[in-house]
Amino acid sequence: MQDQTKQISSARDRLLERAIVSQTLREDRTDGWRSTELAAELGDADPIAIRNALSSLEGEGVVEFAGETVGASRAARRLNDLEMIAV
Repeated sequence: MQDQTKQISSARDRLLERAIVSQTLREDRTDGWRSTELAAELGDADPIAIRNALSSLEGEGVVEFAGETVGASRAARRLNDLEMIAV
């Protein structure tokens, strides 16, 4: 039962990370997102889960923080420009 719970959490975490990456790559948001704006855009996502996902993505070099603002990293943007990211 515990393994099933971990798998469900893992799947939700992955979906949340995908949603965050998708939002940070939006062409109309090149200036990035404040965490509160991003949370509002993601709907009912748990703020702690968002923080954890952002931390994980930052650790992997997918997103970058500039003060209170988060956006896609240069590498993520370049891969998106090369159409190598299919979200």
